[in-house]
Amino acid sequence: MMEAMSPTASRDRLLGDLDDEQREAVLAPRGPVCVLAGAGTGKTRTITRRIAHLVTAGHVAPGQVLAVTFTQRAAGEMRGRLRALGGDEAGASTAAVQAQTFHAAARRQLSYFWPRVVGTTDWQLMDSKFAVVAQAANRAGLPTGTDNVRDLAGEIEWAKASLITPEGYPQAVADVGRDIPFDAAKVAAVYGNYESLKSRRNDVMLLDFDDLLLHTAAAIENDPAVAQEFRDRYRCFVVDEYQDVTPLQQRVLDAWLGGRDDLTVVGDANQTIYSFTGASPRYLLDFSRRFPDAAVVRLERDYRSTPQVVSLANRVIAAARGRMAGSRLHLVGQRPPGPDPVFKEYPDEVAEATAVARSIAKLVESGTAASEIAVLYRINAQSEVYEEALTEAGIAFQVRGGEGFFSRQEIRQALLALQRLAERGLQDTADSLPEFVRAALEPLGLTAEPPPGAQARDRWEALVALAELVDDEVAQRPQLDLHGLLAELRQRADSRHPPVVQGVTLASLHAAKGLEWDAVFLVGLADGTLPISHALAHGPDSEPVEEERRLLYVGVTRARVHLTLSWALARKPGGRQGRRPSRFLNGIAPQSQRDDGPSKPRKPRGPAPRCRVCNAALTSPPAIMLRRCETCPSDIDEQLLADLKDWRLRIAKEMNVPAYVVFTDNTLIAIAESLPSDDAALVAIPGIGARKLEQFGPDVLALVKGRQKS
Repeated sequence: MMEAMSPTASRDRLLGDLDDEQREAVLAPRGPVCVLAGAGTGKTRTITRRIAHLVTAGHVAPGQVLAVTFTQRAAGEMRGRLRALGGDEAGASTAAVQAQTFHAAARRQLSYFWPRVVGTTDWQLMDSKFAVVAQAANRAGLPTGTDNVRDLAGEIEWAKASLITPEGYPQAVADVGRDIPFDAAKVAAVYGNYESLKSRRNDVMLLDFDDLLLHTAAAIENDPAVAQEFRDRYRCFVVDEYQDVTPLQQRVLDAWLGGRDDLTVVGDANQTIYSFTGASPRYLLDFSRRFPDAAVVRLERDYRSTPQVVSLANRVIAAARGRMAGSRLHLVGQRPPGPDPVFKEYPDEVAEATAVARSIAKLVESGTAASEIAVLYRINAQSEVYEEALTEAGIAFQVRGGEGFFSRQEIRQALLALQRLAERGLQDTADSLPEFVRAALEPLGLTAEPPPGAQARDRWEALVALAELVDDEVAQRPQLDLHGLLAELRQRADSRHPPVVQGVTLASLHAAKGLEWDAVFLVGLADGTLPISHALAHGPDSEPVEEERRLLYVGVTRARVHLTLSWALARKPGGRQGRRPSRFLNGIAPQSQRDDGPSKPRKPRGPAPRCRVCNAALTSPPAIMLRRCETCPSDIDEQLLADLKDWRLRIAKEMNVPAYVVFTDNTLIAIAESLPSDDAALVAIPGIGARKLEQFGPDVLALVKGRQKS
């Protein structure tokens, strides 16, 4: 049992190692307090010390404090620190303080009050809403593929978190310009069906996690006895990461408070990066307006990062626009000086990843633990090239917040689909292999343009990465066939399953929030990736673009000592170097940072084919197939193309194979543009080898000649 301290000793323990601003926040009078806490400024230490001060000073009993945050990890850290602070000589232990997530607190309260509010009808928390959303989508006539259902579930979660009903959904998404997976009226129908389906099942009401909050708020709002009992139980509230509160969570908080003001909130509006889930910084920004007498304390001393990293973070966020920019904190580094952040530009992503792996190896050799190094990127599909580079360098890694590239469901499905085609002997020439693979991936979601919906887009990005990986393999080994390609891909996959060890962290910027490392590599910092293209679609000065800037700011502030920021001008070696560094680096990155250091060895590819219209070098498989730039004007015979597609459909049915196995769309377009008159001209089209010439050549040439006669 922990020995109690004297009041003086207890006070010294709580305040002795705090800076002036932290001490001001801890000692602020009972009532509304807003702590604006920048990255690395010790916010968790500050709020746990404030709770301990309120308890030990007798302002509130430990069991009357409810502290809420957003993740189980953060709640666990808060509980651990409160336990470590012990108690005063009267035994007022901070270990009795409730520190939970919003949902965990609501679930506990709802379990207690449910019989009094609802009666005998039981309720059950759904482990997953997938099956019910799928059924709701089916009723609305929408597809029920995994990604479609996940995107619909995400829309329902956003709407409920934003206190939007099914009836109000179409107008709400129009008002905010939200990127939605289907027509708004259809999504609203799915939302309505979902609520109906889960309302009653065998006398049990199914609840999702948002319902926990909705029913808890309603119970306190609508039943005076419940409200009185709750408010007698909890008198003091602390909310961490207040910039990430949703309207639904704020409604619960308002119900808890019931007009009282014993509230401490902690947040940083410039770390708002989850608006797509319904999170809104407006409650943090409006706190002083709602509570005019609130104490506002700014924590700006950064104890995490070196002054060099802090300076860069300040410069990144200094360019922010909009209301949130007005609340920006100017961080002041408290650590000893360290190396300047490094900016690097590479000709392609392979060179970038290889250089990052080389730099990581040097850090490890000089004494930095691999577990204290992170590679952070914007989207999960970017992990593949870094997994490969680290594997080749013999450096252990772990993918955080997602699966390794070859472990992703869509990649496993793609490899299985290609394996089945290979077993049926449906691909016979390396000339057409990249195009054949792309056609085989179309049914899995590889469309010409990225689809709407976060899950579908994430899947699409992974499939694009796989298709481009195939391009690289064929470029290195032009004689590769489908069986050889699959063997190479599986060898890559197998090499990325070392024993589980502490290694370099690969993570998206969103998954890195709340974490920190000695060394951070921010990679892929090119326009179109950060800021991501669908944010740019809203306009260069839009709020989605500003959220992307905040995402970079969060990434920079993850680094303690070493920070490298890099980008590539092309996706793959030899590709057109048309990318530009992220606009967020304008005026920040030095002008000379090009690194053309050694990349992976590549086999010579010979002269690049050229466009038959403008004579430019062709690099993408579709352009090589068409023998022209995709942007150059087409001289296609539209009727011939229609005839070829009709013929292909008939042949595919006769052979009982997918249409693309006969010829892909791009092959048919190339035929309808080039109008081959003999076998030599036909076989010159990429994708038509000797076997397909023998099988289909006479039919195709007959169709071409028929059109020329007409």
